[in-house]
Amino acid sequence: MQIQNENSTPEETAARIFEISRHKIDPELAPDLWSKILQHKWVLSEKIGRDIGIKVACIDFIENIDSVDVTLHDAQKINQLNRMGAQLLDPLAWDTISESQPPKQIVDKRIVLPLIRSKLAEKHGVFPPRTIIFFGPPGTGKTHFARAIAARLQWWYIEVSPSDLSSEGEDRMGRKLKQLFEITKNLEEAVIFIDEFEEIAGSRDNASRTEKSITNEFLKQVPLFRREKKKNILVCATNYIRQLDAALIRPGRFDCIIPVGDLDKKSRRIIFKHFLANTNNGDVDVDRVVSELSYFTPADIEYLFHKVSHFAFEKEYQKGSDFRITTDTFLEIIPECQPSLTEENIRELEEDSAKITRF
Repeated sequence: MQIQNENSTPEETAARIFEISRHKIDPELAPDLWSKILQHKWVLSEKIGRDIGIKVACIDFIENIDSVDVTLHDAQKINQLNRMGAQLLDPLAWDTISESQPPKQIVDKRIVLPLIRSKLAEKHGVFPPRTIIFFGPPGTGKTHFARAIAARLQWWYIEVSPSDLSSEGEDRMGRKLKQLFEITKNLEEAVIFIDEFEEIAGSRDNASRTEKSITNEFLKQVPLFRREKKKNILVCATNYIRQLDAALIRPGRFDCIIPVGDLDKKSRRIIFKHFLANTNNGDVDVDRVVSELSYFTPADIEYLFHKVSHFAFEKEYQKGSDFRITTDTFLEIIPECQPSLTEENIRELEEDSAKITRF
């Protein structure tokens, strides 16, 4: 049997290990693993008093890897998380959402609390949801809620977009989607967030064959994900819930379907003060400014601060002296920032909420 060449690529090394043991190994970890297998072969040969051969050493090492080298599994997991762009977020992200914002109370009681107090939840037969949809107009904070859940739990946050899944062409999206769910089986304590969900799992009515196959794959994978015993949560966000396939909305696939809509004044105030803390400000009447922000989403408020900060930067550059943002600065810039929400899309959200909401 040919021993692996020291000039072999990681992919060739991984393929060689698979050929010998029938175990698939991440190519990035294969060279390090191979050196450990060779070392293990020498140790076993010395112990037994004869050459045991590379195949026996390889199989023995991998099948007893927990006792031989417990760090390898952790290394594989960390490598996988890194490739997926996983993040551990600041726990304070949860505090930037106002307690008066209805979705926060729902998320805290229905999702977060049963996970934090798992033994108490189990005692009362309460099982936290595994699959969640946030829906509402653009910019209302759906992504922020997904991030806040991960931050509150201190779980890994992994964000997936339609462009990530279509990077190899639309005709391969179904396969990429399946691969994504296969990967999640090896994860623990992760929030997997899929944005612009309607582009992945749109209605099959009048859809192309490829689009139907993608939706069908998702319909197949979600129940399998829900049955997995790993501590992972799938969160999907859509601006247009009416474009989703009807089968996704029915019970049995998503445990919670939660609307995220207009902010109340208290919520706008909290978000405003969060951004204000990072500016060079002077006398700012927060309540006065916030009263001018009707129909502003969190994204709109963030854009307002972008405009105000750039305005202050230019003023100080021109004058050559310290420029501080004041109430008047905001009142001058606000007319240039149109709110995303309208009475029409708020009314549409209310209609959808009455029909679809589930938690």
